Amino acid sequence: MNRISTVAFVCLFLSLIIPTHSHSQSVNWKKVKVLVFTKNGKGYVHDNIPNAVLCIQKLGKENGFSVDVSDQPVVFSEDNLKKYTLLVFPSTNNDVFDTDAQRLAFRRYIEAGGGFVGIHSVMGTERNWTWFKRMIGGTFAWHPKFQKFTVEVIDTKNTSMQGLPKVWQKEDEFYFTKDMSPGPTVIMANDLTTLNDEPEKVKQFEGSYTKLYPSAWYYNFDGGYTWCTTLGHAKTDYESDATFIKHIFQGIRYVAGQVTKIDYNKAYADSRDTPIR
Repeated sequence: MNRISTVAFVCLFLSLIIPTHSHSQSVNWKKVKVLVFTKNGKGYVHDNIPNAVLCIQKLGKENGFSVDVSDQPVVFSEDNLKKYTLLVFPSTNNDVFDTDAQRLAFRRYIEAGGGFVGIHSVMGTERNWTWFKRMIGGTFAWHPKFQKFTVEVIDTKNTSMQGLPKVWQKEDEFYFTKDMSPGPTVIMANDLTTLNDEPEKVKQFEGSYTKLYPSAWYYNFDGGYTWCTTLGHAKTDYESDATFIKHIFQGIRYVAGQVTKIDYNKAYADSRDTPIR
């Protein structure tokens, strides 16, 4: 075997044994269907939701995936949800389901291998449902005023982080979380030391974190695949912030790359609060 053939053989061998971190080429966008759910319960409603919807619809057109939008919780039935690769909740807040049957349908979709992307105030969604809080990694506690702070990517190999600045200056709401789950893998964090407001309250809510505080993570939970970011308060984030738009698209791409088949034979819950297996 000559030298060129040897090099080619080694390269082929390495390509087979070294796992790839990129899902960008493995996603068949023509088969991806996304449901964007926008209902809010009683309480504060973000005015960024229409902008987020338009942003995701534009990403769908540019990349070839299908996007449905609804603010009606009746869409949460097994027959309907099985059509979707993933669900996106952009700045939903408080109780977004009307019935526990809808909550159960959502949970069984995740158990069946479905995907979920949560944006910004999704952290304040379904605050009284323990399973949902486990799925998204916690629930909203507090944020200081809208201001500029530093965001740092802490897992540059995760595909949803690739191409983002390692250190990123962002004007946003710095979300603090309570009832935090130990399961999610944090891939991006906000720098506590760059906050310039209410230091006593920051100290109160930062817990054991001293510098970096979780702001984006993924979680393979209860059969499904979730990805959440606490960023995304301003309407302009979804219109003209190319870095943030890339952040959202790559979150969608990451989850779409994990979901293979919605298989309700894997779903086991018979109520919204069935013990997690």
